[in-house]
Amino acid sequence: MPPSPSRPRRLDQLLSACGYCSRREAKGWVKQGWVTVDGLAAESPDQKVDPARVQVEGEPLDHPDGLLVLFHKPVGTICTHEDEEGPTIYGLLPERWRHRNPPVSSVGRLDKDASGLLVLTDDGALVQKWTAPRHHVPKLYEVELDRDPLPEWVAIFASGTFLMPGESKPCAPAKLELVGPKRARLELTEGRFHQVKRMFAGLGAVVQTLHRSRFGPYELGDLAPGSWKVVSDLPATME
Repeated sequence: MPPSPSRPRRLDQLLSACGYCSRREAKGWVKQGWVTVDGLAAESPDQKVDPARVQVEGEPLDHPDGLLVLFHKPVGTICTHEDEEGPTIYGLLPERWRHRNPPVSSVGRLDKDASGLLVLTDDGALVQKWTAPRHHVPKLYEVELDRDPLPEWVAIFASGTFLMPGESKPCAPAKLELVGPKRARLELTEGRFHQVKRMFAGLGAVVQTLHRSRFGPYELGDLAPGSWKVVSDLPATME
């Protein structure tokens, strides 16, 4: 993620934004000498500082300009901050990231029984931009069905006239590839509720497994389930 132009920020706000402590707790961190600026003990929690010059317990701040993460969501986890329905994806992230302010959130969601690539960020503007339908961000899904997909489905999904059950607005054109017995690959530029499952249901097929392998320019690659990697640069295609 490209760094913001360097600008002084209040130390307590900076520590809270990076998930170290609350603004109220920052006073104690400064008093204990845990925070330094240019190698010297910080003076007060309200002093204005350059984030690049701040260290906590001898280490540079953890992504002070924002966080952008690729995460491999495992089956059985949910994409919310509440855990009433089961373990959340956020419980698999580093503790400090779970306390960042603004909070780290997923760009779109995957169902509990789905797996694959999620993009996580603490930049709310990016979340809104990348989920806005007008940006047509492509997402690629690997699908296992209860039956063999038919060749004629390719043209049906690509037509831009296909209606999912219960919908009055046609789906945007989607790219379907038949990759083997009971297996298909589907690229969407929308993100409607349970869209992949409902599209195949409209053709009489039940999705058995659902896995997202790509989001926009990002590939899941060999990232293991429950693992993540930090993105250092924002591709031009997503700006």
